[in-house]
Amino acid sequence: MPQHRSIPGSASDWLARAKGDLALARGPLPEGAFLEDLCFHAQQAAEKAIKALYVHHGLVFRYTHDLDDLLTALKKHGISIPAAVENSIVLTGYAWDARYPGIGEPVTDDEHGEAVRLAEEVIAWAEKELETSGRVNP
Repeated sequence: MPQHRSIPGSASDWLARAKGDLALARGPLPEGAFLEDLCFHAQQAAEKAIKALYVHHGLVFRYTHDLDDLLTALKKHGISIPAAVENSIVLTGYAWDARYPGIGEPVTDDEHGEAVRLAEEVIAWAEKELETSGRVNP
């Protein structure tokens, strides 16, 4: 898969999708679903909020779910990442391992709550970054 495709949508489009994933991550857990599924949406919320900043700054991102890679590349472009957002890299595990049976332990209610909290931190940071520059729709 090509890693440098053109990026569709605006920064606000990406942030809206991040908020949509956050809404799904918050639950409630549908019958027959798993907390891992909700945590996947928390990871997606954080990922899409981070990618909103790429779009906002006119940067091209790799198509990856690895939040550490995405944040590291933003830092290389001079964007400061708060510690609370750095902590969100643990959500990357919910993009892969947690979604497949037999790879990890089942997610607990506390882990789900922490995943949602971390996603909220990333979205709040992205919103603030978009608002402070006055350019929400580049």
